[in-house]
Amino acid sequence: MQLVPNYYKHRVALNVLAGSVANAKAIYEAAETHVVVGVLTKNYATDEAAIAEMKLYQAATDNAISVGLGAGDPNQSQMVSRVSQALLPQHVNQVFTGVGTSRALLGENDTVVNGLVSPSGQVGFVNIATGPKSATQPAANVPVDTAIALLQDMGATSFKFFPMGGLKHEAEYRAVAAACAANGFNLEPTGGIDLANFEEILQIAIDAGVPQIIPHVYSSIIDADGLTRPADVRQLWAIVKRVVDAAE
Repeated sequence: MQLVPNYYKHRVALNVLAGSVANAKAIYEAAETHVVVGVLTKNYATDEAAIAEMKLYQAATDNAISVGLGAGDPNQSQMVSRVSQALLPQHVNQVFTGVGTSRALLGENDTVVNGLVSPSGQVGFVNIATGPKSATQPAANVPVDTAIALLQDMGATSFKFFPMGGLKHEAEYRAVAAACAANGFNLEPTGGIDLANFEEILQIAIDAGVPQIIPHVYSSIIDADGLTRPADVRQLWAIVKRVVDAAE
């Protein structure tokens, strides 16, 4: 099983949630394998239960799973690290302070590990206080370049910029994308992304020159039954191919 996402022409892979193993398989096929399918540790009472079921997701998708926190919940950070150590998934979601633990327990550098940073309200700065204790304190706003360097020190692969609120923080997002490009760091825009704003959000990152991009598209394409709509994933994937091809 591969350990790195199947990026389209080395630029873009989707990240969407799955409500069942069958749903994960349908998503994987709808995105022509260029996807990591999110499975949330918050949905499981124990590590053992999470590991057992996530192995089924791995088998259905050639390991294209993304071990998730659950709405960026910092209290899931340690469980994400433990479960990821057992599974070696393609992708791991972490809060800023959990990156080092996850990378050390993984014991390899191939798995994508993001570090969650949040909009600060100030262009060129991000809030890195996203851990279990730090998230309860006043924001720790630092320059984007410094946040990238800190994450690189800890073994992260990319920024998870969350919660974006779609294009609510567009100016900040553009600055983050520019900094990621300048530092050879990858970017995972997350929060409030839907079929209407997806292309613009992706285009901003492509135009900035971000090396690799993993947009997270969650609730906007999930039905009331908790299943992500494969038809919407196909639509998103068609947008990705059009945007990436036009940029070449």
